[in-house]
Amino acid sequence: MIRAMRTAASGMLAQQTQVDTIANNIANVNTTSFKRNRVNFRSLLYATMREPGATTTANRMNPTGLQVGSGTEIASSIKLFLQGDIEQTGNSLDLAIQGDGFFRINLGNGEFRYTRDGSFRQDGNGDLVTVDGFRLEPAINIPENATRVVIGQDGQVQVGIAGTETFQTVGQIRLARFPNDSGLRAEGDNFFSGTASSGPLVEQVPGQQGAGLLRQGFLERSNIAIVDELISLIEAQRNYEVNSRTIQVSDEMLQQVSNLI
Repeated sequence: MIRAMRTAASGMLAQQTQVDTIANNIANVNTTSFKRNRVNFRSLLYATMREPGATTTANRMNPTGLQVGSGTEIASSIKLFLQGDIEQTGNSLDLAIQGDGFFRINLGNGEFRYTRDGSFRQDGNGDLVTVDGFRLEPAINIPENATRVVIGQDGQVQVGIAGTETFQTVGQIRLARFPNDSGLRAEGDNFFSGTASSGPLVEQVPGQQGAGLLRQGFLERSNIAIVDELISLIEAQRNYEVNSRTIQVSDEMLQQVSNLI
């Protein structure tokens, strides 16, 4: 009975983490370019009472053995980098990535972060920056006399100059890609950082060698499906209740044994 209690308790702890993950997904349903989290479970160690294949009598062996599990635990969490819906905003500095890739952001202290949130702004120097003022890398500077900004699907940035009918190229946006996007470390603020698991950074021109295309005047929504999250939440709740019920049954059995003593 004590083993059953501990086993059920491990299930309750695992489901609690599952609910925490689902709650974070739901809370970020309107977060630009947010990627859904999923947790993976694995079984804990097994106690082997009889070894499978052990000899029972002459020329005979145990076909299955006897093993008793000790519960479950959370093995890992993974970011699912599925494409979110593309929503039109009308803002010429909003950019959505349709396909694979990240914007590279310079934190100004020698460190870089990566994001799919393309809600850029123009600072006092004319540089394209995030909503927190971190500069897009490679740097894109918009001249003061620019009347219009045109960003192509290939990342080429052109501006219309006041008093002229021609467009001037002022920069080229490049996308950062990694061999294993799921290995990136989530840093908050829609930022990710590279790790040994994500693999080496490769910068590419949008639309080339598998990199996504840019869509000016659009933003990528989160890839959260509320209905799926609610279903997962109900499943986690029921699993938690069943594990709780297992502890209750084990306690009742233990109480009956105690009464016999």
